[in-house]
Amino acid sequence: MVMRYLFNEIENCNMCGHEVNTHKVLGKRLNKSQGLNPKGKVGITTSICKCTNCDLIYSNPQPIPFDIEDHYGVPPEEYWKDSYFELNDNYFKGEISRLKQLIDFKSGMKSLDIGAGLGKQMIALEKAGFDVYGFEPSKPFYELAISKMKISPVKLRLGMIEKIDYEENSFDFISFGAVLEHLYDPSESIKKALKWVKPNGLIHIEVPSSKWLTNKIINLFYALRFSDYVGNISPMHEPYHLYEFGLDSFKRNSKIHDYTIAHHEFYVCETYLPKIMDVIIKPYMQRTNQGMQLCVWLRKNPPNKP
Repeated sequence: MVMRYLFNEIENCNMCGHEVNTHKVLGKRLNKSQGLNPKGKVGITTSICKCTNCDLIYSNPQPIPFDIEDHYGVPPEEYWKDSYFELNDNYFKGEISRLKQLIDFKSGMKSLDIGAGLGKQMIALEKAGFDVYGFEPSKPFYELAISKMKISPVKLRLGMIEKIDYEENSFDFISFGAVLEHLYDPSESIKKALKWVKPNGLIHIEVPSSKWLTNKIINLFYALRFSDYVGNISPMHEPYHLYEFGLDSFKRNSKIHDYTIAHHEFYVCETYLPKIMDVIIKPYMQRTNQGMQLCVWLRKNPPNKP
């Protein structure tokens, strides 16, 4: 399938607003899986940059598909394995435990899942006592969440964050699970979620970390081969990550949108390196906060008293 793109020049960091003329160019990224020798492949490249103020990694110019369905349309049939619809009892269990530590939980509190997928997180939160809502931009996921996972269409809406809306101060808890890195303007998306969440309410975000050790190793490998390619993000091929975030990305953004980082942690997840290396690499990633994922919990500050 041939994809067509518009290329949008970035002038300011999409998390802290810092001017890009002082940002570091890390290298370039191909519009397909690069492999060991990206210089030997034909394709379109875009520059990969890092904000020197908040550590956000992004592409400049930013590729925007003519049709968003090219990125998030109908997945292939083999994607829908039976196991994909199974809900493990431990699904989102750790996050719910952390949530109840950070919030004065009362049964019936309202939650919103942004990018709900099949609705698994909604099901887990409902079992934990929340009144659950969500929205999903992909029509196939939305339809299967209703037909196969039995999510109520009253609770789940079809739409994108740029176009959907809720009343102010509606929710006690909002979640972006593996979503923010796909959105073209993450700062505006956080701003919108802060409008929907109640004062002292929480927003849970999981994103790729800009400090992931595996990417540093891949980039060193390319550099030793005299290549100016890098392994960060994937704006024009699966999984279509537009950003990698540092903790400072949220610290700087919190000054713009008036929230507090209530908690954060780094998850090692996978290394995607030879398994024999995991016994050394994974503990090192854990110890140095250079894992694959960054998880942050944002608390909406209450309004200032007059």
